[in-house]
Amino acid sequence: MKRTKTKTKTSKQILVIGSSNTDMVINSKSIPRIGETVLGGVFFMNPGGKGANQAVACARLGGNVTFICKTGNDIFGHQSQQQFEEEEINTSYIFSDLNKPSGVALIFVDENGENSISVASGSNSSLLPSDISLAEEAIDKADLILIQLEIPMESVEFAAKLAKQKGKLVILNPAPAPSIPLSLDLLKNIYLINPNEIEAEIISGVKVIDTDTAILAAKKINEMGVANVIITLGRKGALLYDGINAEFIPAHKVPTLDSTGAGDCFSGALVIAISEGHALADAVRFANRVAAISVTRQGAQSSMPYRAEVDIWNFNQ
Repeated sequence: MKRTKTKTKTSKQILVIGSSNTDMVINSKSIPRIGETVLGGVFFMNPGGKGANQAVACARLGGNVTFICKTGNDIFGHQSQQQFEEEEINTSYIFSDLNKPSGVALIFVDENGENSISVASGSNSSLLPSDISLAEEAIDKADLILIQLEIPMESVEFAAKLAKQKGKLVILNPAPAPSIPLSLDLLKNIYLINPNEIEAEIISGVKVIDTDTAILAAKKINEMGVANVIITLGRKGALLYDGINAEFIPAHKVPTLDSTGAGDCFSGALVIAISEGHALADAVRFANRVAAISVTRQGAQSSMPYRAEVDIWNFNQ
């Protein structure tokens, strides 16, 4: 299928605050266990990072996107800047770290499309509240703000609090899974949170193994201060809880080539649908559709579909 770029943009302003990495990927029959060497893999590099992935996903789906991140003063950082500009993302608030290298992720993908990832954060770890303050104008202009956890927690908390004070809608994708429960001070500033099963368990204390336990976890997170909770359940779909009603929304069944970046694709699509005024259940359905397309392709940002592709995609192909 020829990939057609989006020509029209949504009127809402979307601000993504997060990480930018270069993904170094090896596709092989299996993911190596400790002490094991697996031969016969195929290697390629791809732009990545949860923040960058979600910014690209939003832009390709028609979003007016500004991205706040910090890269190293190196070839990976320069390439990332150029790639964001090619995606028509506003790069006015991308900072450069003169001391730390750009972030790098090492990714193994097995024959079933499952992955294992190790990240060297580099300059992502130095995106500080002081940088967010320098980009306050971007928060002022934004309608929706999307944040993840590949940058320092103090910066996440600072950005969410500042955005909430300005009356903005803050969406938190709490990935990668936090090492400790998220603070109530952070959660009270969040309009919507979309963890996966593991992340939901860490935040809520409820082990998510099925739809019923997902509902319990979602209710617990809601009680902690988040109005809307969406727990993604991998190939099964997603559970939406809005403080009153819970609804399970199934995923599309597609052959999985590579699941890398699927969660980021879901988050970006979700924000786009919300920005267009869709009800949350319909936003989840749209995000499921977009994420399903992404897993049929290889890589993170390279797998993100354009809006025109989403509109015509045939799930029976």
